[in-house]
Amino acid sequence: MICNPYEIVIQGLTSDGRQFRPSDWAERLSGILSTFGFDQKLSYAPYVRPMVMDNVRCVAVDKQLEKLDPRVFQFIMAFARDNDLRVVDCRDLVEQQQAADAERKAG
Repeated sequence: MICNPYEIVIQGLTSDGRQFRPSDWAERLSGILSTFGFDQKLSYAPYVRPMVMDNVRCVAVDKQLEKLDPRVFQFIMAFARDNDLRVVDCRDLVEQQQAADAERKAG
């Protein structure tokens, strides 16, 4: 599992299972809070980061962002809603993975 229990994951799949386009959407969305360092390297903010999970591009959003910057959090959630993207609490994903692992070991 590459997401953390304190994150929300926006998956690059619509509610009917279609892949969301453009292919770099996760990097673009994460880039709204990114900065460039003195070395001119892009640094994603600690609260929003692109990731790939099960070969699907995703954006992980730290739940703290809702308290720290509610407007940005609402913007990101509105983006997901407006584009019909799946939004999953990573805690649920972790629990599902643990249940699947336990079932594999038992069976």
